[in-house]
Amino acid sequence: MEQKKRTRRANGETAIYFGKDGRWHARVPMGFKDNGEPYRRHITRPSEDALKDEVKRLEKQRDQGTAQQPGKLWTVEKWLWHWVENIAKDVVSENTYDGYEVAVRVHLVPGIGKHRIDRLEPEHLESLYRRMQKNGSKPATAHQAHRTARTALGEAVRRGHAAKNAAALAKPPRMEGDEDEIEPYSVEEVQRLLIAVNKRRNSARWMLALALGLRQGETLGLRWSDVDLDNEYLKLRRNRLRPKYAHGCSEASPCGRKAGYCPKREQVRRETKNTKSRAGRRAVPLPGPLVVMLRAHREAQARERAAAGNLWTASEYVFTKQLGGPLSPNTDYHDWKKLLGDAGVRDARLHDARHTAATVLMLLGVPDRVIDQIMGWEPGTSSRMRARYLHVPDAMLKDVARKIAEAIWGPSAKPTVDKDQDNGA
Repeated sequence: MEQKKRTRRANGETAIYFGKDGRWHARVPMGFKDNGEPYRRHITRPSEDALKDEVKRLEKQRDQGTAQQPGKLWTVEKWLWHWVENIAKDVVSENTYDGYEVAVRVHLVPGIGKHRIDRLEPEHLESLYRRMQKNGSKPATAHQAHRTARTALGEAVRRGHAAKNAAALAKPPRMEGDEDEIEPYSVEEVQRLLIAVNKRRNSARWMLALALGLRQGETLGLRWSDVDLDNEYLKLRRNRLRPKYAHGCSEASPCGRKAGYCPKREQVRRETKNTKSRAGRRAVPLPGPLVVMLRAHREAQARERAAAGNLWTASEYVFTKQLGGPLSPNTDYHDWKKLLGDAGVRDARLHDARHTAATVLMLLGVPDRVIDQIMGWEPGTSSRMRARYLHVPDAMLKDVARKIAEAIWGPSAKPTVDKDQDNGA
């Protein structure tokens, strides 16, 4: 059988020829190498039709900008570490970086790291999520790994190192309705907390959370220069970061403990960071009783400073340790749990106080736009955040039902079933 001979092609065209090995070959122009030289992919198939199909596929990827680049045959492990250390680290907050790093180191690299990035499939990730849960990880942990993989692989696709984002196609495990389980504190519970709060140090700190919904980092990052008690408002413009430590002991004489418990530990993370989003940088009005509490708190802090003398750690923070200096978020968390116990109020996350504040604002009829500013929600996500944080109490639902009954059946409308006679059928 007469086969086609190899002929010279113009630059930029694919060369197809039948080789002496009895197979069909093609050299497909795919772009340029890092040094500017042309790059051609060599492929071979047993038949001409199969080869042409592969050529069309490669040319389509090339024209769409999704083809694998020369010299960049990344494994998932190699790409994830490159991404988290050289790309993400410089553009995200310290806390976000820590979350990425843990997901990469603990879950993604051991689970899918050996795959080539251009051959990773959604099923590989879904299998990883199942193994994580089988080994005891919560769905939220699998979701964190999923979000990290989706972000990292999305950057790989954007840079042409992979043709598709396998994590964007993968289905993470279902969350078990965690958001629906959040129950804001009632006004009665908030009042019980207020009684317990007034008996302890830094009392205003907790009322800022319950009354105004300030995040933990926002509250602990407050400085007196942010608080205007005369005009009754405060400015939120920075967040307190969780401390991160490194060993201060020498390698020759290690302490044998984790870095956070090293006797000579060194702080390696800044105390605060400025709020990046415009919504996060905001002015929040102070209710009159909170102004009174903050005035009393400032006077108490001045007395503590005078009593401590040279032992006082100077800072401008509104809420400090007993000898000055910023409060640790971990200590703040444990103080919250103790407060709940002292007040005889059911246990809840510290962040649930934010749900309470948002719901109270709704009950008071505060306009959505004002709620968004007080809570620090971005305009593009505010409706979603309101759906997440605003909880409709049973009393409000019953009041709506009463109004509907009066509107349709008239003011004399009565319930059809008395609750004392309801047998639950």
